[in-house]
Amino acid sequence: MSLNLGDPAPVLDLPDTNGHRHRIDGDRDAPAVVVVWTCNHCPYALAWHDRIVQAARDYRDSDVRFYAVNSNDATRYPRDSFQAMKERVERDGGWPMPYLYDESQEVARAFGARVTPDVFVFDAERFLAYRGAPDADWEDPSLNAAWLRGAIEDLIDGGPVALAETEPVGCSIKWRL
Repeated sequence: MSLNLGDPAPVLDLPDTNGHRHRIDGDRDAPAVVVVWTCNHCPYALAWHDRIVQAARDYRDSDVRFYAVNSNDATRYPRDSFQAMKERVERDGGWPMPYLYDESQEVARAFGARVTPDVFVFDAERFLAYRGAPDADWEDPSLNAAWLRGAIEDLIDGGPVALAETEPVGCSIKWRL
């Protein structure tokens, strides 16, 4: 299953690295909710990480909510284990968004997430408004998550997202065998 533009957000109820549970349906005051699939080992996810983190910091005062989700099979990819997630957040001095663990992979399947990173932006009513990559080139930090930021800006301004869909680029989600 994969979400199409305009589809409602699936249920997301996952623990973060501190053990606190997060649900996106509880963020009704947010003009946009960003859910990004990521992990600890994919070079694409790592390359885009700082840009996504900076966007989360930049839009905090606009009440935009960001969630990072790791759904990879930690048995085959130990660098993506819950413990490794905790260590990464601690090593980084904390993140401006919760890093959520989708151990069952049910949330990734409900969203239709395919790669890391895979970006989903929902509007104030929690309908999918943008799906794709953070920007056009994982190797060019100067792009600064332009596609993600453009979607957020369009939603904050009350309009539809001008560039609503791009192709997500990254490592495939590591599904359980």
